[in-house]
Amino acid sequence: MEQFFSGFSLKSTAGTPEPQQQKEDDMTAAQKAAELEKIAAEVNKCRECDLGSTRTNAVPGEGNPNARIMFVGEGPGADEDAQGRPFVGRAGQLLDKIIAACGLKRSDVYIGNILKCRPPGNRDPRADEIINCLPYLQRQIEIISPEIIVALGAHAARTLLNTTKPIGQLRGQFLDYYTGIDKPPTKLMATYHPAYLLRNYSPDNRRKVWEDMQKVLTELGLPIPERQTG
Repeated sequence: MEQFFSGFSLKSTAGTPEPQQQKEDDMTAAQKAAELEKIAAEVNKCRECDLGSTRTNAVPGEGNPNARIMFVGEGPGADEDAQGRPFVGRAGQLLDKIIAACGLKRSDVYIGNILKCRPPGNRDPRADEIINCLPYLQRQIEIISPEIIVALGAHAARTLLNTTKPIGQLRGQFLDYYTGIDKPPTKLMATYHPAYLLRNYSPDNRRKVWEDMQKVLTELGLPIPERQTG
């Protein structure tokens, strides 16, 4: 598993912007970073639900404040709870491989979760926990203003899209995430969570995730890497 998409035929897109090229926004990257730090401080002090008393560390999120792509997962696991950083365990290592396979670095994107604290035993998020945590994520999305949100897994996709549809019906297409009634929607691509891929690792599931990520790269005008070997 040296390279996530090893063995698939990947087309190269010539004459497209470099991956590190960032969009221009009204807020500077420094201003965005400062606002995100304020949210992180609030998250670290948050005790709105029981997760605030059972966590080791809150996990506000991290990455490029001017990111064009924002990955959103379900919630922290044991490794994330221990380190206070998102996607640093086995699923995070696989996400890093996926990002690298797209010709990007972790520092090019922003990574967050629906929940900012680990549910005990990695159970599914409860409705009250999502209600308490979601405003933090919504503010992060508004500040970062990504061109595309990649929702990792059913919980992230259903929460952001306010739907009960299964991930199999949501993935593979661009859907609209609305930040407010007076603002244009942000494109959202749902795909399988890296933890799901670890439990159900198969060429077919890898192919589906890569198809989803190719659509993201194409939409952003970014080059699709050449065929990988490994």
